[in-house]
Amino acid sequence: MTSDALATAAPGRRDQADRRIQDASAPIQPDLAESPDFADTRTDPGHHAPDALDLLEAEAIHVIREVVAEFERPVLLFSGGKDSVVVLHLATKAFAPGRVPFALLHVDTGHNFPEVLQFRDETAARLGIRLEVARVQDYIDDGRLHERADGTRNPLQTQPLLDAIAAGRHDAVFGGARRDEDKARAKERIFSLRDEFGQWDPRNQRPELWSLYNGRHTPGQHVRVFPISNWTELDVWRYIERERIALPSLYFAHERDVYARDGMWRSIGEFSPARPDETVEKRTVRYRTVGDMSCTGAVESDAADLAAIVREVAASTLTERGATRADDRISEAAMEDRKKDGYF
Repeated sequence: MTSDALATAAPGRRDQADRRIQDASAPIQPDLAESPDFADTRTDPGHHAPDALDLLEAEAIHVIREVVAEFERPVLLFSGGKDSVVVLHLATKAFAPGRVPFALLHVDTGHNFPEVLQFRDETAARLGIRLEVARVQDYIDDGRLHERADGTRNPLQTQPLLDAIAAGRHDAVFGGARRDEDKARAKERIFSLRDEFGQWDPRNQRPELWSLYNGRHTPGQHVRVFPISNWTELDVWRYIERERIALPSLYFAHERDVYARDGMWRSIGEFSPARPDETVEKRTVRYRTVGDMSCTGAVESDAADLAAIVREVAASTLTERGATRADDRISEAAMEDRKKDGYF
């Protein structure tokens, strides 16, 4: 408040402003300054301003705490992929030393990588968090869903996901989506309202000014929440390296039997067989993103540790989904069409 404003302010408000100015400029109390647990960060030469990762972490933790305070039954979509692992790590930091106060939910297509499923189960058990699993195979067995002609099951996840959300009465659903992954995700808010059918309307989004989030919803609706929406793939890997976060082994370079299809290296397996005209060869590869074995490709890489992956991602000109996800190539608007139907 300026001196002119103080002069014309009401006496009570002027006194309050004076006290705030005095408090801000007052020296640290001697008994407090002498405490070994206290450092005056205004003069401490060892104090450093927060870096970009610190700010992203603080924003994500704020979002997670806001959801837990505002909603009744939140849940975290957890596939064992790097983004959901980072969100879970942020949740553990947000509520430490207590436990994460919400469950994990995974939609298992039946075509997932075994290494990722094992990591998913071990992580939930280690943290003592309840894991809910909705299985696409159950829907195929009883006729509610049918196999696609192209063999991929990723687009079939929507109905099991919506049913699991309804059955669990989850009013907020955390996800690890980021804006840099796809143009459809780039225009979605951190708090994303879904209607009674789980659908997303890109023309009906709420402003998020000054980190204020509107979670209002009517019965039957829910809100998808993306705490790391403002992160990039490089941010994620730098954070994983800094925090030493464990990941499934297929994110690191390893030898694997693969074949080339649509500009990607596809892994040989029960759900992704090679065609007669495709040559199977052993190459050193790694995965930048984790989805179905039937639609996720690997990239040639010798990045066997986190530092090497950070360097590799920093030099990449393609996002991980653009480089390795066949399900995003179904159409130009494949991701947006699925999100409108209720997809992640």
